[in-house]
Amino acid sequence: MTRHTDNKLRDAAFAALERSHAPYSGFPVGAALRAGNGVVFQGCNVENASYGLGICAERVAVFSAVMTGAGAFDCIAIATEAEEPSPPCGACLQVLAEFAAMDLKVYSYCRNGAHASWSLGSLLPHPFTANLLTTTNG
Repeated sequence: MTRHTDNKLRDAAFAALERSHAPYSGFPVGAALRAGNGVVFQGCNVENASYGLGICAERVAVFSAVMTGAGAFDCIAIATEAEEPSPPCGACLQVLAEFAAMDLKVYSYCRNGAHASWSLGSLLPHPFTANLLTTTNG
């Protein structure tokens, strides 16, 4: 990934962060997911007074991309106001594993300039996958 692309994806994640609705947790998150064809899909977390009905930024981005038929994702950037870079939560990692390869690059950026990167596989080394759903008739 080139430096220019890093900045573009990071900026898209921070732009999504500005649209976050996080009045309950106080932890706004923005995400920008890039498909193999270069199209970027943004997402922000949207919380609800009924906590379980909220959704994370990463899943919003993935679901938006899937809705358009996009696939072959190569990276996702996450932006937060936290002091230290935050990886996606477990639910988001599992959703990413459904639609992306385990070598998906995951970048996390903080407003203070701190940043980190991982592969999806390093964050979720043993995902639950469709092949686990197959049964044997023995």
